[in-house]
Amino acid sequence: MTEGAVNQGSQESSEQDSRKQGIWGEFVSFCRTLIVIFAIAFSLRVTVVEPFKIPSGSMIPTLQIGDFILVLKFWYGLRMPFVTDSVLTWNEPKRADVVVFTRPDDPSTPDEDDSAIHIIKRVIGLPGETVEVRDAQVLINGAPLEEPYAQWTAGGKIDGNFGPVVIPAGKVLLLGDNRDNSKDSRFWTDPFLDMKRIKGRAVVVFWSWDSLSRIFTRIR
Repeated sequence: MTEGAVNQGSQESSEQDSRKQGIWGEFVSFCRTLIVIFAIAFSLRVTVVEPFKIPSGSMIPTLQIGDFILVLKFWYGLRMPFVTDSVLTWNEPKRADVVVFTRPDDPSTPDEDDSAIHIIKRVIGLPGETVEVRDAQVLINGAPLEEPYAQWTAGGKIDGNFGPVVIPAGKVLLLGDNRDNSKDSRFWTDPFLDMKRIKGRAVVVFWSWDSLSRIFTRIR
């Protein structure tokens, strides 16, 4: 074999090695980019915004079954992955805010993992207030509350009457807008929710099977 043939073979082998290293380098770079993208997406989902699907009719007419909504996680404070309570709070829920939250396990439902279920309701009672529900009317400190968002399809069921109760500090009372078809604070063993368990405020419907006109409507 001549010296020229040997050099040519070595050159071809070197080029093949370079091509393999180039392909492997591109693959590694792609994987790193993918990991960064997933990390950013996960961080945004945990701390900034998260989509949810409405599974029931407890918030009709405001939200329909199957609606997809966006929840701003940073509205009330900073949340971290795998931590139930917010780690830093800069805003408190206001009356009529529609919020997503989890609640502690309820002794009355031992077969359900209540703490793992995301629930959406409307904030009605605030700390220090006396709340009562009587015959399709919510009373706050004895005064009727105007609620254009609520509906009482059965005229106010007897088992939905509630209170009067005084809401403790750091807690809120929540009701569904579809009052006669909502299992909310009125039916929980502990009717009060710690504000720290609120994951965020529902702000917009980004998709609805009920009507295309409802897409990108603000949740009020």
